[in-house]
Amino acid sequence: MAGLTTVTDETFRREVLAAERPVLVKFTADWCPPCRQIAPVLAEVAAEHAERLKVVSLDVDTNPETQAAYGVLSMPTLMVFRGGEPVRVLVGARAKARLLRELDDVLQP
Repeated sequence: MAGLTTVTDETFRREVLAAERPVLVKFTADWCPPCRQIAPVLAEVAAEHAERLKVVSLDVDTNPETQAAYGVLSMPTLMVFRGGEPVRVLVGARAKARLLRELDDVLQP
């Protein structure tokens, strides 16, 4: 996935919670078809909005601690973190236009 950084239970605090800009975390799993469907959309968003938004991916099967800590039960779950706190949760795949509308306030300079 070009443009997306992979995070783990061990790197989540540093890469997401301590980040200076907002971070969109994609909670995903290899077995999840909607997760694969939204992957290219997120790669585009990551590339186009890199200066305002960091986009990362976390595999829930290999990183259960973070998944449990944030109560993620459905994949894909997209969670936006700002200042170390979750500020938005979106569940399910979506088209790029819809995702950008839902992230409009996060992407504003």
